[in-house]
Amino acid sequence: MAKDSVAPRERMVLRAAREIEEGETVFVGTRLPLLAYLVAKATHASHAVALYENGLIREEAARELLFTMGDPPNILDATSASTTLDVMGMMAAGRVDLGLLGGAEVDRFGNVNSTEVLNEAGGRTRLPGSGGAADIASLARRTVILLTHEKRRLVERVRFRTSPGYGDGPGFRERAGLPPGGPTAIVTTHAVFKFDRALAEAYLYEVYPGVTVDHVLVGMSFTPRIPQPLGMTRPFTAEEIDALRRIDPDGFWTGGAG
Repeated sequence: MAKDSVAPRERMVLRAAREIEEGETVFVGTRLPLLAYLVAKATHASHAVALYENGLIREEAARELLFTMGDPPNILDATSASTTLDVMGMMAAGRVDLGLLGGAEVDRFGNVNSTEVLNEAGGRTRLPGSGGAADIASLARRTVILLTHEKRRLVERVRFRTSPGYGDGPGFRERAGLPPGGPTAIVTTHAVFKFDRALAEAYLYEVYPGVTVDHVLVGMSFTPRIPQPLGMTRPFTAEEIDALRRIDPDGFWTGGAG
């Protein structure tokens, strides 16, 4: 792949990385959320700290590509190798700034389904489930969701609410006894959605260069609000692209190329 050509999943990871601020404590999901954290760590957020649901805390990035959070390179030189209870306790205490999540479906209120979807034969396909995602969505100060931009994934209502966003609309989190927080962004392979907290609903915030609004809408099962003027994603820098391709040189997770 040419140096200036960025694959759709690469741009999703690169854009999600920009949602991480310097010095934040980030609860990191696996696969693409992990890559987004590592890109941020290598570029603009060198003092961000990662928490993993298996109990690991890292102030320095692992030196090798990770396939699971429990891989030995992630354990080597970790700041702390504790327990799930310890890191979840930190989150329950309000000490986690951001949670990065993936999922099979997300709806207009930012709820995530990673439990069950319908398959092409009309039956049900069981997915891995929550892991720590429901806890992250419930307790982190804010969450960012990474998702491939497809009609079957961006839905009006998730089939199963594995991880809560804003539930069924304004006031849900308060009624459910959840702390303030919830999703602040959905980052897809086409666009970025942000949330109007008063409406508790996603709106189209920006599109990537070369992507039209029609291209975005045809890949969704609901119609978001589109404020004017609509933003355009700032081009990714050579530093950002190089960081991602050092971390995932063969495009194992992103479908890109080293």
